[in-house]
Amino acid sequence: MSKYDLSKLNPMQFQVTQKNATEPPFKNEFYNFFEEGIYVDVVSKEVLFSSLDKFDSHCGWPSFTKPIEENIVEKKDLSYGMIRIEVRSKEANSHLGHVFEDGPQDKGGLRYCINSASLEFIPKKDLEERGYGKYLSLFE
Repeated sequence: MSKYDLSKLNPMQFQVTQKNATEPPFKNEFYNFFEEGIYVDVVSKEVLFSSLDKFDSHCGWPSFTKPIEENIVEKKDLSYGMIRIEVRSKEANSHLGHVFEDGPQDKGGLRYCINSASLEFIPKKDLEERGYGKYLSLFE
């Protein structure tokens, strides 16, 4: 039983975060979205990524070079006959996506390929009122 209210998730958010599904590429909320702000886990609201670390990887899902904080857990994923590294949120254990080593070399070489359905975007202008004011300094 989850300590989070999963009934607030839409069907895609539930399938992705709780059942390890993958949303369709190029048909998701944040793949081509570049407003300033932060991304949090849609389930627990724990801070995950900044728009400053987002880039267009042309893969159809939001991609980031690194997480903001240590709220990501990596696990070996052997599903579908592949060897990949799955990324999950630390507190809620939400499935987020996978991390690959084909990201921008000048930013560490990682590409966190994340399902939009696992994310909630908090715009820079709303950070203070939503309780994420300490992250405003990222955008100065």
